[in-house]
Amino acid sequence: MEGSQPKKILKVFLRLSISTGFLSAVADRFGWWNKEVSVWGNWNSFLAYTELINPWIPNAFIPTIGIIATGAEILFAVFLIIGFKTELFARLSGFLLLLFALAMSFSIGIKAALDYSVFSASAAAFALSLIKEKYLEVDSLTSNRDNQKAPQQRV
Repeated sequence: MEGSQPKKILKVFLRLSISTGFLSAVADRFGWWNKEVSVWGNWNSFLAYTELINPWIPNAFIPTIGIIATGAEILFAVFLIIGFKTELFARLSGFLLLLFALAMSFSIGIKAALDYSVFSASAAAFALSLIKEKYLEVDSLTSNRDNQKAPQQRV
């Protein structure tokens, strides 16, 4: 069990880094970052970028796509931070990030997806989904409770 502690630390690091990446992007599109460091700075600029990287989606659906992406990023970030269904939300985060990376690659070129490390973030999320050991997660509370109930049900 010597390798257990580094794996636990790695899992927390992955959870927090993916989550803060999502939450930072959300904060940017809501204008919560200073103008000097923001990419979009406001919702309308974010929607313009969403339209740019999704040219195959009709313009009328762009606000809906923006809302869905933002909602998913918030939800996935919160669940990864607290460790709720970590493997599931890590996998979903990996797919969401891969979708972002592919949309960027096919619309504005692969360099943007590489420069923003979206493929790397996607790979990190998929790697996180493979770490089954629980550490500092809500899931560990529910799995402990389920393990305690199991022997009682057999009686």
